Amino acid sequence: MIRVVVADDQEAAREGMRLLLSGEPDIEVVGAAVDGADLLALARRRRPDVVFTDIRMPGLDGIEAIRRLSGLDPGLAVIAVTTFDLDEYLFGALQAGAVGFVLKDSAPELFVDAVRLAHRGQGLIDPQVTRRLVTRFARTSPRPAPPELALLTPRETEVLRGLARGLANAEIASEFGIAVGTVKIHVERLLAKLGVATRVQAVIQAHKYGVVTWDD
Repeated sequence: MIRVVVADDQEAAREGMRLLLSGEPDIEVVGAAVDGADLLALARRRRPDVVFTDIRMPGLDGIEAIRRLSGLDPGLAVIAVTTFDLDEYLFGALQAGAVGFVLKDSAPELFVDAVRLAHRGQGLIDPQVTRRLVTRFARTSPRPAPPELALLTPRETEVLRGLARGLANAEIASEFGIAVGTVKIHVERLLAKLGVATRVQAVIQAHKYGVVTWDD
């Protein structure tokens, strides 16, 4: 059972997410928070596997809450949710440690998919903002790579390219003829070498420093 906490300052939004996710046989909503501070306290008490948090909330906002949650429990998967399709929210949430980003007007099944993917260690970016994410990186000239990138092995670089293409661990394993467990080890090692906490952050870093391109 995947344990989920939702956070939103609007009661209707909280209840909507709770009802949607609770209807799935493998998901249990174990708490609902009204703001960032409430979310942090609830996460400490309930120890969820996945958190859905709104970005615009009074007091401690969602982006700062994501940053603190990442420090609280590196294994906790956080998905940012917002009504506002803004770059500052998208990149702020991903850089803070979110593994996914979903707009509130997305199809209900996208929320469910986001939970299951996050629980498996994969990220999901709402298709409504993916194009802009691609365009932004396509316009950005790669920066000189930091020394730690040279520590990536050829196989780790191949796995990173697979992540950049949105492949799951099983798909990467099938493509390279290796075990899924081996892919997981490669992912853990490349995350450590890049100094990031999530697969999404690893892909951002890889594009930022020219390790991979969208053509890959």
